[in-house]
Amino acid sequence: PQRYTASPRLPCIPHQLKCLLVVVVVVVVLVVVIVAFLLLGLHITETHAETVLRMTIHGLDGEGTPQHLSMSKKERTGTFAVRDGLNATAVVVYDYSKLLVGYRSWRHRACYITRVDKDNMPGLDAVTETFQHRQAEMKGAGDNAMLLADRSILGTTMNILCSTVPVYWA
Repeated sequence: PQRYTASPRLPCIPHQLKCLLVVVVVVVVLVVVIVAFLLLGLHITETHAETVLRMTIHGLDGEGTPQHLSMSKKERTGTFAVRDGLNATAVVVYDYSKLLVGYRSWRHRACYITRVDKDNMPGLDAVTETFQHRQAEMKGAGDNAMLLADRSILGTTMNILCSTVPVYWA
């Protein structure tokens, strides 16, 4: 008859060490799963935030040139690029911390700002129309507009936007 011998045993691992090893493996797996979900959530949030920040706004009929929005959470501003005439654009900046709205057309050498009410913030179309009307008045009336003497009331975004042109109250 054939002789069978016992297979060699691995060195004995104490029960406490086995438990510790199982706990370590479970913790590592949990950490990997949690990190994976956090990264997935971050990716989804980033994609959504980018979509919101680069939001394209169309007119009610779905036609017209899209207007792009960029927001700065730090400065509490919203910046829109809007159409100004046939082949030109303008920039509208909503400064929510200083309650100012600024407008700069690239066809004209001036910036216009106005104060707004915190509880009654005007819409983009109304603001654009008001500033374009004011711009047309200024062009026809000459230089009798009230020039802003103190640029320190403007936030960083508006100061950069209007750094090379005069700033008028609208």
